[in-house]
Amino acid sequence: MSKLHRRAGTLCDGADPVFLTPADAGWTYTGLRVLQLAAGESRTVHTGDFEAFVLPLSGSCTVRVDGQVFELTGRETVFTRVTDFAYVPRDAEVELSTVSGLEVALPMARCTRRLTPKYGPAEQVPVEVRGAGPATRQVTGFGVPGVWDHAGKLNACELITPGGNWSSYPPHKHDEASDCEVVNEEIYYFRIAGADGTTPSATGFGMHRTYTADGDLDENVAVRDGDVFLIPHGYHGPCIAAPGYPMYYLNVLAGPAPERSMAFCDDPAHAWVRSRWADEPLDPRCPVTSYEGRLA
Repeated sequence: MSKLHRRAGTLCDGADPVFLTPADAGWTYTGLRVLQLAAGESRTVHTGDFEAFVLPLSGSCTVRVDGQVFELTGRETVFTRVTDFAYVPRDAEVELSTVSGLEVALPMARCTRRLTPKYGPAEQVPVEVRGAGPATRQVTGFGVPGVWDHAGKLNACELITPGGNWSSYPPHKHDEASDCEVVNEEIYYFRIAGADGTTPSATGFGMHRTYTADGDLDENVAVRDGDVFLIPHGYHGPCIAAPGYPMYYLNVLAGPAPERSMAFCDDPAHAWVRSRWADEPLDPRCPVTSYEGRLA
């Protein structure tokens, strides 16, 4: 099995589905935790030298940190609503509690500056429809530069790709400092809906590709609900949702640049695809969600 493709269940920490540190990934900055809390449970997390977002995947929660309390209105699943979130700083003790149960992602980045905690309301999160035709997808930019500037290193966004569509396309990379890109380590965390289009299920699947121009890296894998894929370098994309099975992924990025950026370069062999989008209709299934709920 690929060292970059971590199948669901291989990154478990007890009952928690994902505990991925930079050391586990073989790099320096980017990490991810996914925690499961039962109804009425509380959990304390120490951030250490990482800043993080608290992003409910299902359920709602209360976040207590540095004497502040944030009530995060979550969602039934990642396919039903854009959620509230919170930023928590490094060197913090964070208490998470839930009334009715919670699955929550903590995208993380190693950083040096300690900022203050901050609440992110769902109604202020931009939802963008990107691409066209069979490459139409939803991008929810809750933690990206220019939208959320209260972070030292951490970048994060969510994507929903309707069944049968392609996303992360054209393939692109961000592994060198140049006029068009910065160096970022990136995590893809996948959730795949089942036949109802909203409930994550082990039945569905999609495809993901990562490669380098010289062929040294050439990964083409089937991804299922709960899988993680690591992008240390190289072009990545497309991510393809199998017909009937909508695909969600959380992107987490961080790197050595002094300023946060998600700048990338397309693979020049496929960059021409963007010029066709102006003449193609958007898939009416996008956008899929908003802070008010499901739209499609």
